[in-house]
Amino acid sequence: MAIELPHWLPIELTDTSQNVVLMGLILSVSILANIVASRTQVPRISILVFVGVIIAFVQQVLLGKQDARLLNELSEPLIQLALVMVAFLLGSELTTERLKNTGPLILIISLCVIGAGGLIVGTGLLLLGFPLVVAVSLAAISVATDPAAVSETVRENGSSNLRSRVLLGIVAIDDAWGIIVFGLSMAVLQWLISNNGQIALMHALWELGGAVIVGTLIGLPAAWLTGHLQKGKPTQAEAIALILLLGGLSSLLGVSALLTSMIAGALIANLASHHKHSFREIEHIEWPFLVFFFVLSGASINLLQLDDVVGLTAVYILLRLAGRTLGGMLGVALTRRKQDTLPRNIGLALTPQAGVAIGMALLAAERFPELRETILPVVVASTIIFELAGPILVRHVLKS
Repeated sequence: MAIELPHWLPIELTDTSQNVVLMGLILSVSILANIVASRTQVPRISILVFVGVIIAFVQQVLLGKQDARLLNELSEPLIQLALVMVAFLLGSELTTERLKNTGPLILIISLCVIGAGGLIVGTGLLLLGFPLVVAVSLAAISVATDPAAVSETVRENGSSNLRSRVLLGIVAIDDAWGIIVFGLSMAVLQWLISNNGQIALMHALWELGGAVIVGTLIGLPAAWLTGHLQKGKPTQAEAIALILLLGGLSSLLGVSALLTSMIAGALIANLASHHKHSFREIEHIEWPFLVFFFVLSGASINLLQLDDVVGLTAVYILLRLAGRTLGGMLGVALTRRKQDTLPRNIGLALTPQAGVAIGMALLAAERFPELRETILPVVVASTIIFELAGPILVRHVLKS
């Protein structure tokens, strides 16, 4: 609703103009966030989410508008485009060359951390009496790792030993596995809680199988076209067209946008001769969308109901730490030849969590709106904590 001004002023504040101004202010704040992050070592992701929380405080507490949405109808497409970009870039990491270089050592530890971590979080929450949807959703979300935080800390350490190479190899593919686990979990949940099991099963199969089909139908021609239109140097228009098609068709056809984008990215990375140009173009435009994504994530929290999830947040953090630790120990134990050079607590170095986890929480909240006020605050709060404490744990593992 437009703000009313004196009739003699030749100014008309519409929702559109207000949203444009807000977007400009949010991007301006992100510049300050970068400066603060560089001087304080506080992750800029945490700062941006906190900015969103401040906006939520002003709207909900000071202005009394509990149902207010920052940027109104623009928030959903901005969030979706950011997630599509992240998943598409993650797909580019799944090249056959990289997977060959990853080797069985990294694969074993990665799968152990994912399996044991998700199982401990889910089982622990169920045993403590939390609903099935909450337990499974948080278990799937707990799988995600922030590759940037881990990679930057490893590079700061300046070490190139085995544990450093293993950590870099795991985080390169970890979020990709997380997207797959999350997609499967959401489909299974929808089937389990539905009154019509047969229809729910068909929907679940379409959500996953349709994502594979749509991702392939977009990825294959895109792989062929990439590098042919302008002598191997795709323009930003081509990159943006891909992102819009992936996001729009996924929403239109009701398939998993994360899985669709990841498959398309993987196909282009493996089949296109000049694929790096496409991914670089998207990397150049990704950050502004991520700024909106993190601020909108923080602003979407219902602050008036935070007291109800403090205990769940603490339990989730402890269970995820336990799951990562035990998963890492299991992985090291299974790689017997490397036990002498890999620390048993390597799983602690995989605790940072960022955008993919928040994105999963938003998607889970959209799928199960009745639990939005439970899932989203837990993931946002725990993400900030893991982003702050994660680099410390990474340094501890590298030095142990």
